[in-house]
Amino acid sequence: MGLRGDAHIVGYAQERSERRFTGQAKLTLEQWADLAAAALHDAGIDSREVDGLVCGGDLLESSTFVPATIAEYMGWSVNLAERVDLGGATPAGMVWRAASAIELGLCEVVVMAVVGSAVPPSPKPAPFDDRILFGASSNAWGSPQAEFEIPYGNIAQNCGFAMYAQRYHELYGWDERARAKVAADQRVSACANPDAVFFGQPVSVDDVLASRMIATPLRMLEIVMPCARGGAALVMCSADRARRTDHRSVAVIGFGERLTHKTPTYAPDLPHTPVAAAAASAFAMAGLGPADMDMVQLYDCYTITALLSIEDSGFCGKGEGQAFVREHDLSYRGDFPCNTHGGQLGFGQAGLAGGMSHIVEAVRQIQGRAGERQLVRHDTAYVTGTGGVMSEQTALVLQGA
Repeated sequence: MGLRGDAHIVGYAQERSERRFTGQAKLTLEQWADLAAAALHDAGIDSREVDGLVCGGDLLESSTFVPATIAEYMGWSVNLAERVDLGGATPAGMVWRAASAIELGLCEVVVMAVVGSAVPPSPKPAPFDDRILFGASSNAWGSPQAEFEIPYGNIAQNCGFAMYAQRYHELYGWDERARAKVAADQRVSACANPDAVFFGQPVSVDDVLASRMIATPLRMLEIVMPCARGGAALVMCSADRARRTDHRSVAVIGFGERLTHKTPTYAPDLPHTPVAAAAASAFAMAGLGPADMDMVQLYDCYTITALLSIEDSGFCGKGEGQAFVREHDLSYRGDFPCNTHGGQLGFGQAGLAGGMSHIVEAVRQIQGRAGERQLVRHDTAYVTGTGGVMSEQTALVLQGA
């Protein structure tokens, strides 16, 4: 059971991330439309062919009926109108849902986009919501977080990921230089990517370890930089339609998804993560294994996220991740290319578009369009998405056609 590899990503668009907003502000609906149009142009597909759309998160103009709002604005009549809510795992979740719909014959051309840019000031400013005030927690009456976590200060992502890191090191030893090396190696790749927010700003392991402590044991340079602007879109179509597009197409040949909890308080087994099951499903479906991957594009909101994903995805054994990182070069020049665009730690995190950046980079590499950081071997890619605090995780296996 699973995908046949008959759904192909054929085009992409990406708006450059910015730490501080500059330029002209746009409504989120305008951003979505501009990204979709750019991705369709990249693929060489006319907008009138689109019969499916997948989106993630809200539009600031509409928190309900979001797919319908987009379809109406774009002038599309679609057979697939999906909205995915998996936090940082959303973009990878969007991809496999679109691929499944195409293989089922529900639609022929699907557009996916996520936006994270600043918007013009509104005469009716929206109130801050829980995602801003409390991170992954909810202060709504009746939620477990409102009763058992927020009153005691267990809030937001920094605390949660620090909890994972503490438990991991207590079990498997304290090698903080290995964790810092994840950030330093990925910054090498960011310095080869003009669109990265930290382009031209290399860091060493010592620089990472000298940065300010934020949530023990995680330091500032181990934590993703939120951006004020950015976005990304993908176009996917059937294998038959892909033969008439402008670039090498990228088949979605495997996926997996697992959600086990919302916050680490209720995680079944720290520091084991749901990506283990998602990866096993993706590799089994693809008929390939970790050793067959030419690159990995791992969700990396924190260094510990990437380290745990390396282990739990099967690239080394549990507890062996620190030694694995020490022994391998994770930059685009190395023997284990990991997040060749710089990862979110180097590229930046423009909301959900941060997770989409990993998929765009995998497609760019497979299509041979990565410029200076182009890999010599670039036919297969493993991609992950992580939502919440290692809560909901999605894995993809992509292969050039």
